Amino acid sequence: MAGQGGGYTLGVDLGTSNTVAVLRWPDGRTRPLLFDGQPIMPSGVFLDSAGRLHVGRDAQRLAQAEPARYEPNPKRRIDEPGVLLGDREVPTVDLLATVLRAVAQAAVEAVGFLPPAAVTYPASWGARRRGVLATAVARAGWPPVAPAAGYESAATHGGPTVGTRMVPEPVAAARYFSEVLRRPVPVGSAIVVFDFGGGTLDIAVVRNEGIDQTGRARFTVVGSGGVAELGGLDLDAAIVDHLGQLLGSTDASAWQQLSQPTTVGQWRNRRQFWNDVRGAKEMLSRAAIAPVPVPDVEQAVHLTREELERQAEPLLRRGVIETARVISNCRLTPDQLSGLFLVGGSSRVPLVARLLHAELGIAPTVLEQPELPVAEGALADLAAPSAPAAGAQVYPITTTVAGPVGTAPLAGTAPLAGVTAEAAPAERPAPVMTDPTRPGPAAPPPSGAAGHPGGPPVSPAPYVGAPGLPPGQRGPGGVASYPIPPAAPPGRRKHRAAIIGVGAAVAVTAVIAAAVLLFTGRGYSDLDFQPFTDVGRIRAVEEMPQYVFTAFVDDRAYLAYQREDERLQVISVEAGTAKKRWEKQTSATSSQWRRLVALPDAFVAFGDAPDSSERMVVLDPANGAQRWSETLSDKDQIYFFEDVLVQVDTKGNRLIGRGLLDGKQRWSLPNLADADGNSGSAIHPATTVDDMGGPARVAGTMLVPNLVDRRIVEIGADRSARVIDAASGKVLKHRTNVAAPDDLAMVYEGRLYIAGAERGYRLVAYDLKSMGEPTHLYTAPDDKLRARELRPCGEERVCLLEASGFDGKATRLVAVDAVKGSAIWRKSAPDAVIIVPVGEHVLVRSESGEYAFTIFRPDGSRLLQQEGVAARLDGGNLLLFTERLSTYTASPSAAGVGVKSGKPVQLGPLKGVRPATCSWGTTLIVCATDEDFVIQRFAKD
Repeated sequence: MAGQGGGYTLGVDLGTSNTVAVLRWPDGRTRPLLFDGQPIMPSGVFLDSAGRLHVGRDAQRLAQAEPARYEPNPKRRIDEPGVLLGDREVPTVDLLATVLRAVAQAAVEAVGFLPPAAVTYPASWGARRRGVLATAVARAGWPPVAPAAGYESAATHGGPTVGTRMVPEPVAAARYFSEVLRRPVPVGSAIVVFDFGGGTLDIAVVRNEGIDQTGRARFTVVGSGGVAELGGLDLDAAIVDHLGQLLGSTDASAWQQLSQPTTVGQWRNRRQFWNDVRGAKEMLSRAAIAPVPVPDVEQAVHLTREELERQAEPLLRRGVIETARVISNCRLTPDQLSGLFLVGGSSRVPLVARLLHAELGIAPTVLEQPELPVAEGALADLAAPSAPAAGAQVYPITTTVAGPVGTAPLAGTAPLAGVTAEAAPAERPAPVMTDPTRPGPAAPPPSGAAGHPGGPPVSPAPYVGAPGLPPGQRGPGGVASYPIPPAAPPGRRKHRAAIIGVGAAVAVTAVIAAAVLLFTGRGYSDLDFQPFTDVGRIRAVEEMPQYVFTAFVDDRAYLAYQREDERLQVISVEAGTAKKRWEKQTSATSSQWRRLVALPDAFVAFGDAPDSSERMVVLDPANGAQRWSETLSDKDQIYFFEDVLVQVDTKGNRLIGRGLLDGKQRWSLPNLADADGNSGSAIHPATTVDDMGGPARVAGTMLVPNLVDRRIVEIGADRSARVIDAASGKVLKHRTNVAAPDDLAMVYEGRLYIAGAERGYRLVAYDLKSMGEPTHLYTAPDDKLRARELRPCGEERVCLLEASGFDGKATRLVAVDAVKGSAIWRKSAPDAVIIVPVGEHVLVRSESGEYAFTIFRPDGSRLLQQEGVAARLDGGNLLLFTERLSTYTASPSAAGVGVKSGKPVQLGPLKGVRPATCSWGTTLIVCATDEDFVIQRFAKD
């Protein structure tokens, strides 16, 4: 039974591979529940021939004989209605209910009843997935999910917990970080939760939104991501493959039986071998070498920490890159965060913290038992312990499973006795959990520092790369869609985890989001700026949803939001009059829509799809009709052209050309591969001066593409480069020994520019028509210097940001003559990470502490330098914001400035908008508010 529990409360982390539950006693102590004597229960479920469901270690043992009847990761099957176990299909919700029922049974055994509970779920789950979990809670016999579950804490309501609560996992972790570890997270500041479990990696940015009515911090997830197919199991698989190569040369027969078992005994040996590999991996977090017994082999093999890290590093770097992407999507830099908290059992691998620290510049916090913080942090969402009121409601726990499994009770349990809260046996203490890693209260920031009550607030801001990450390619982007812009960290092209493209709404890596767009200043004059005036307002629904987006192209504005049924509602309006052209819903659904691409001849939306894939939906801009849709790998890339798109198909290791409005394949080419079969390539679309003739985001990405050069350049793993016609797929030129995919590169005005990734780099250029010998343009004057950014910055000029090591203060902006070669000038640009051309002028933006930008004249002298962020309107004008474009409601002040005069004209505040949702043209801006969308004019046509 469950009621108001005599002051007991229960926090449950229902994990992909393992489940953990923490019990809070009336005196405030917290202790983990034990399952078969262990604080961690495997989440796997086994269906026996009698229709009985078994969970945890019992399920694992039974699966050794009949593996087809076992589902090791039911949470991963959340999008499937059922799972085939043996000869029966079991509803996925029943598998989850079985796990929760086992937790309830353990709680009853510990204290005599089921206390009020909070169950966690991934931040990326939409309403449908949360609904499946809520149904599982009810089927497990728990009190029904509280109405506000998943959105507000019990403390917000100021009353007792009613029903089971559902809490986002990163919010629970953030509460543990701030309330248990006592690490300061000032109001407006955020932490990153890196949840690395056995089956998945989930990453979230969680911000302190202020104090609720009970005086406690209110945490909100402002951005999330992850790698669904990356977890501890993947590290195990890499180690097994490594050991298999060793065994294959010394005992091929033994390895054959382990890798391809055919008998029950061989399957049992295989499972034992994997268990021993997992144990060795965990031992190597404490030791330098660990033995791995091999079934039917006399001598154990030995695994060293160096071998483990060599196998794990390529996998873990994907997690590092995704972490930086999530941070950048939230408009934050690592130095603005209050912490990086590692949770989940796989995060105890020492290399995880080392890579994150080295490449993001943040010292992570990781505990000796990283499996526990999420479950214990969930307790904070429940009302504080108190004695039960007389007649407190008691919830019965049933032990039946609905669906084709029948009504068999959970194997190994008895029906839960009707024990009331008053009968809870005090003599049944749960095991004491001590955590020697918990520090005392941390010192607050110094007075006047960011995040201190007396200093400036720490608020979200654009971010284009984490200190220490290797430079990557930066390709021009397109119409950015918000509130979660798709920027991502620098890194190898082959590790990009999202879709990018010339004229696309997004760019995957932060460096791509930092793409610099060139305007030559031909005929651009200062705009006639004027204070903001409303053009019109468009109400979408009674209450604006969390996920809203805007986009601008030509004379049209697009407004979009995610519906309750997970479809995307899209509204097209005439920007100059705010008159609605059409309003349609996509037929496709997504648990979370992410971004928009507004093109002159197509409207494209991207959202999450099951199994870590991405859904792309193309609408007709004339009437909103859905033309076609496609499911893509999360690593695929998309490059948009006038009437064709190019897809980098990572699973098929090929490039595909498709019709923009019909999706039909026009051509296909296999990727360039090296002698070892590696096929990771870097793609660089050709750009021209005309391509860059419109507004851009504060990150430099184009808002309105005008593509005239349809060539793309692929740089392959074999260091060769080929020039391809995007319309036909014809290979126009091919040259060997050009560059590595990791080198900085761009294609501009008919030339391929390459800046090597090594220290003391060289800048060279190849003519696309001949791909003959390169022209040498510039050599770094110091062999310690590296290039961090390469962009065009004039009709016959290119610019680089170069620095030595990770000292951002020493960064310099270098302008190079693209015709004659040699540096025109080199200027100090401390902490600069983005180059944005504005005609022949150059804007660079720094992201250290408070954002600032500097505009350089063509001769290298400074025209304007101030705090804030700036976005290009055309080749001669900028829109300036005094603060970062955050995802929460604010009223940022703005100004317009023409580079000829260099004098800002105040436009006033954008009142009550969600700044990160704003899109603009040359004279108009559209933003979402908490109630509607608003279009405002800031300059005369």
